[in-house]
Amino acid sequence: MTGDIGVTDPLLALIAHGVRVYDMGRPMTIGMPQSQDHPPFRMVIPRRHGDLIRADGSSGANDLIITGSHVGTHIDALAHISDDGRLHGGVDAQASCIGGGYAHHGAETIPPMVRRAVLLDVAATLGIDHCPAAYEVTVDDLSAALARTGVRPSPGDVVLVRTGWGRLYDDTETYVGEVHGAPGPGEAGARWLAGLEPLAVGGDTVAFERIPAHRGYGLPGHRVLIVDHGIYIIEVLDLEQLAADGVVEFTFVLSPLKLVGATGSPVRPLGLVMEEGRG
Repeated sequence: MTGDIGVTDPLLALIAHGVRVYDMGRPMTIGMPQSQDHPPFRMVIPRRHGDLIRADGSSGANDLIITGSHVGTHIDALAHISDDGRLHGGVDAQASCIGGGYAHHGAETIPPMVRRAVLLDVAATLGIDHCPAAYEVTVDDLSAALARTGVRPSPGDVVLVRTGWGRLYDDTETYVGEVHGAPGPGEAGARWLAGLEPLAVGGDTVAFERIPAHRGYGLPGHRVLIVDHGIYIIEVLDLEQLAADGVVEFTFVLSPLKLVGATGSPVRPLGLVMEEGRG
């Protein structure tokens, strides 16, 4: 987007000089990788072109979509996780569930985000294509990845962690990690991230935190981030192009759906950077 648009808004003036958009959302398709703990995505066409033809010769098609709110690229609301029966802020989790939704911390309370983001490329820092299955991203890994960026997150920023696991997205069984696990920060890493005071964190796996190679595991990172600190978690991000282009700091845009009482929302996050040599 270029040209002199003759406006006084400084933000529009910057956009007019040229902005590159990184799409971090994954396509939503039937059979896409997802945690088996959530209802799968389904889409059908109830009305096809030609099923109903109007007097002027036109016709319209429509869709019926059914999906879990934690399928595909999505954000966890604070109602998603409880600990000892309590949501973030000490809210009684069972009492909060009223009429098929949560009266506290639902997806409608997640603010739209236009924030600074910092990408911690753990895989690149370790010198590997992707972290191994079930690998725990340690505090040392995160610290080294942050030092590699040359920047420092500020409170309220969004901090994204790349394990490189997104490179395996088309291998559904491996990516989901039901058998061999998936990489991500452990509890200690989650506490380190919480210490940065971000508005949200995100990653390129289905659960953000480490998934061990067995079922019956807990989610200590979710507890630390969501319940203890009120930090949103964004999962199933596509971080590959950002990493390939060496982008470590950028404007992050995300707008969740206002799903009242829901525990999460599908999202299509965008990363914005000025075009090289412009502005």
